[in-house]
Amino acid sequence: MVTDDRSQDVAALRAFNRVYTNRLGLLNPHLDGSPFTLSEARILYELAHRVAPTAAEIGRALHLDRGQISRTLKRFSNRGLVEINDDPSHGRQQLLSLTAAGKASFNALDTKTQQAVSELLFGLPAFRRKRLIAAAETISEIFEAEEKPTVRLRSLQPGDLGRIVERQAILYAQEYGWNQDYEALAARIVADFHQSFDPAREDAWIAEMDNQMVGSIFLVKGESDAVAKLRLLYVEPDARGAGVGKMLVEACIARARDLGYEQLDLWTNSVLTAARAIYQRAGFKLVDEAPHHSFGHDLIGQTWSLTL
Repeated sequence: MVTDDRSQDVAALRAFNRVYTNRLGLLNPHLDGSPFTLSEARILYELAHRVAPTAAEIGRALHLDRGQISRTLKRFSNRGLVEINDDPSHGRQQLLSLTAAGKASFNALDTKTQQAVSELLFGLPAFRRKRLIAAAETISEIFEAEEKPTVRLRSLQPGDLGRIVERQAILYAQEYGWNQDYEALAARIVADFHQSFDPAREDAWIAEMDNQMVGSIFLVKGESDAVAKLRLLYVEPDARGAGVGKMLVEACIARARDLGYEQLDLWTNSVLTAARAIYQRAGFKLVDEAPHHSFGHDLIGQTWSLTL
């Protein structure tokens, strides 16, 4: 039985599936008015796009059992759509190919499907069509991914600074109720970083999973040549627990050492417990704290420092 904390996600995916199958007509006995059911059409598609496949190969690709594949291929053979030949290199294996009639049937089906999907897509406003295609591509990428998502770090690209400000402002508002004063502060930090960027003394990283930004961190020069600052660390909620924060902080520390800094400082607030735990594990020590009223709340600001 699905637990309560997961039921909402399950319900959302089931609702999508109902809308999707209804709009594409996947529940109709025959797809797009053709003589083929959905499963028959998918098998026909595989036959048209593979070179001499076996029944087992198609079954694995479509996750269909051997009995269903066998019955469908028999119907295709009786209708003169598929040709079955023994594999000369493997006596117990048979190779499949479409006949001329089978290719003609596939081409007719493909044309009807292209037309039906085109009518569906271009019946939408351009803005919604673009959103639909992006969502479809994302769904395909997720379902076809073979490995667990891994974290990678990259340097800044155009658009990153604005996204960092946006995501941090939204997350801190959602999780801590901070107002737009924090958004303004984050915007000033990234603007100052960009305008006075010194590649010999500063750096920044974006963390990605599945090519999606899931976190950031900045290394900024301090008031003296010996001291640098760690700024704007954040990790997306869904990526927490995957080591993103640890990786970002370690990259920042390593770069600070490479650039010859002797000390790395950061300022945070006591309510940010997850970030503070990462700092402590990395060796930072609490050196100062003081109450302040910022972002619409009474907070306790903290300064942490790491000797490099």
